Amino acid sequence: MTHKISLIEMKSNQTGKVVNLIGGQCMLRNLENMGIRIGAVIKKVNQQFMDGPVVVKQHRTTIAIGCGMAQKIIVEISAGK
Repeated sequence: MTHKISLIEMKSNQTGKVVNLIGGQCMLRNLENMGIRIGAVIKKVNQQFMDGPVVVKQHRTTIAIGCGMAQKIIVEISAGK
């Protein structure tokens, strides 16, 4: 079974598949340039304290994404993970 959550809600070292990006064209273009697009598999490395950036890994690239943007990235994860 799978369920959908925002990147903020993922736990550290959890992997998920991007299923939705909520935002305008500028944000979508920025995410696309970072390799974050619908269908991409990403792993949350960690999240900084107090609404700091979220660090994710996509293939061999490590990216820091601001908290506001991370809330708009919806991922699908397996319920057991």
